[in-house]
Amino acid sequence: MKMVTPLLASVLAVSACVTASLCDAATKAKPKPKPLPTYKTSFDCATPQASAEKLICHDAQLASMDLELNRLYLLALTDEHSVPRPNKVEIDHRFWLESRNQCGAGPQARACIVRSYAERAFQLRQGSAIARTKDPSRLTEGPLAYRCAGFNALVAATFFTVEPGVVLLKWANTSITLDQVPNNYGTQYTGKDYKGNYSFWQIGDDVFLQIPGSAKMNCAAEPVG
Repeated sequence: MKMVTPLLASVLAVSACVTASLCDAATKAKPKPKPLPTYKTSFDCATPQASAEKLICHDAQLASMDLELNRLYLLALTDEHSVPRPNKVEIDHRFWLESRNQCGAGPQARACIVRSYAERAFQLRQGSAIARTKDPSRLTEGPLAYRCAGFNALVAATFFTVEPGVVLLKWANTSITLDQVPNNYGTQYTGKDYKGNYSFWQIGDDVFLQIPGSAKMNCAAEPVG
């Protein structure tokens, strides 16, 4: 058996002390990650049931869209003249929640959730006059109809005035969700799909739309009512 001499023991003790000090310093130098902020939603963020819900709870834009969508849904349930009727609205909403939660938590999950909220807001607002009431706290507008020069189909636009804003455009068999982008001259939304890039912007009373394969089109709002 090898004996540890007093000198060797002293060296080992100093080495251990230095190693421990360095490790302790490294541990202290590395800050712990801050917990993500949690925002108010229509469901309990203390016990989210799906990956999509966890994402919504920690995203200010998605949480705002969730609260607004829930407000529209509750209004539509009180509308006996809604299309579809309130009992069908409730059934449709359960299916919609399942569809939203299927967005999951992958790289495209956030865009999927935004699109899901925009589509559902369009459905609820289109089908219920009560859901379209001018509540001062509302974060949605539309659907508004636009006639664009050289374009045969009417374009329906539903706006989410969250931060950043979102617009859902629908015409014929096409729909696209666009995100608001910084613009010093009016309000502009952009996005893309497999066909190419889209842009929709408003400068005062002037509205413009550009879709893949088309030049910029001048659009005018159709009368509502």
